[in-house]
Amino acid sequence: MFHQDIVLPKKLNVVTEDGPKGIYEIEGLYPGYGHTLGNSLRRIILSSLPGVSITAVKIKGADHEFATLNGIKEDVLTILLNLKKVRFALHTEGETTVTLSVKGAQKVTAANFDVVGGVEVMNPDQFIGEVTAKTGELEIELTLAKGIGFVSKEDFTENKPTVGTILVDAIFSPIRKVNYEVEHMRVGDRTDYNLLRINLETDGSISAKEALEQALSIMIAQFKSILDLKIIEEKQEIVESTLEDDGIVRVESSPEEVIDEEERVELLKTRIDTLDFSLRTEKSLNEASIRTLGGLVQKTGDDLLALDGFGEKSLEEVEETLATFKLTLKDSK
Repeated sequence: MFHQDIVLPKKLNVVTEDGPKGIYEIEGLYPGYGHTLGNSLRRIILSSLPGVSITAVKIKGADHEFATLNGIKEDVLTILLNLKKVRFALHTEGETTVTLSVKGAQKVTAANFDVVGGVEVMNPDQFIGEVTAKTGELEIELTLAKGIGFVSKEDFTENKPTVGTILVDAIFSPIRKVNYEVEHMRVGDRTDYNLLRINLETDGSISAKEALEQALSIMIAQFKSILDLKIIEEKQEIVESTLEDDGIVRVESSPEEVIDEEERVELLKTRIDTLDFSLRTEKSLNEASIRTLGGLVQKTGDDLLALDGFGEKSLEEVEETLATFKLTLKDSK
């Protein structure tokens, strides 16, 4: 009998996580779905997450971006390029301004900005320019705004800028890099299922996990809009299992979810040692002579917790694996 159902993957697994950097894995993806989801998520993460960018710059003594400043080592164009590398977090709505005022010979970094409430500099060590003269000074005013993706300076010009205001292209994306890898893994008797690994780094204005969760929410919202889906509170379906004389567990489900009987029988014959259980969990099940999924679903949670070396963590591992195959443990009575 051919497969008619696509097995759902396991929940998101955090491999490493350190603020703006994170590595995440999704296991048990149906063959081919690793690249399908990985490429979609990567494109959404790069293009659709909101962030903060500089939209306009005022530099005292500079009327345009090709000017030079007395007592400053860098020209205005170089200063603008350095300013674009400064990343901000904006915790208020609408546009806001931040200023920088430095006098005397010194190197100027993003830490010199006098930020107002609700504004945070994410990379204060970013170099901006160097004042070389003792009497030199550098005064900068930035306009910050929230947005999505890349916006050319020609696109957000509603009014003609005043003299001395230099408009800059806005790069709102808070993502520094994102890539994904797909590996084969075993699920049951098949070895061509996918494991998706996502490597993500942000500019610090949001965490890596927040970026991934936002991308997933955007993807779901797009599909819901297309299909006009309604959000319905999920209710767990009560499934009754009985052991027949031939040793096979027969499962009766509601008409809304009819699963092919022959396929289920074959699924319940899947051996425990072919699944991705931890060594401790597999050993406990093996010592209790539980060697197939059919034998496992005949047990309640309390039955498993009574086994030697089987704890709450092992129980959670078993329940997650069974959920992948749309199976559950026997209800306690």
